[in-house]
Amino acid sequence: MVELDKCETNCIHDEAVQAVRQALFGDDVATSLAELFKALGDPTRVKILFSLMTRELCVCDLTAVIGISESAVSHQLKILRTLRLVKFRREGKVLYYSLDDDHIEKLFAQGLEHVTE
Repeated sequence: MVELDKCETNCIHDEAVQAVRQALFGDDVATSLAELFKALGDPTRVKILFSLMTRELCVCDLTAVIGISESAVSHQLKILRTLRLVKFRREGKVLYYSLDDDHIEKLFAQGLEHVTE
């Protein structure tokens, strides 16, 4: 029986391998990209990002929208901030969060389109 995920013979296409090797990014970029996708692997963080894609919100607002504790929201925001997915601004005693840049919204929108089509 033939395995579907494996070639039936061992052959290396040198030109293809060299072309991909030249285009392949380094370990640091691979690690950063993996961390980005890892951040998107948590349903709470996905809900936070979607909420912030809709509009700027403070921690209390995010708590009310998502339905988890303020400390849990703060913990997830710290992770998202470390990965430069969200940013905040202070207005008096209130911290307002938003997406760090439009790349995050594009990435999120494409992922959402992929899973909902």
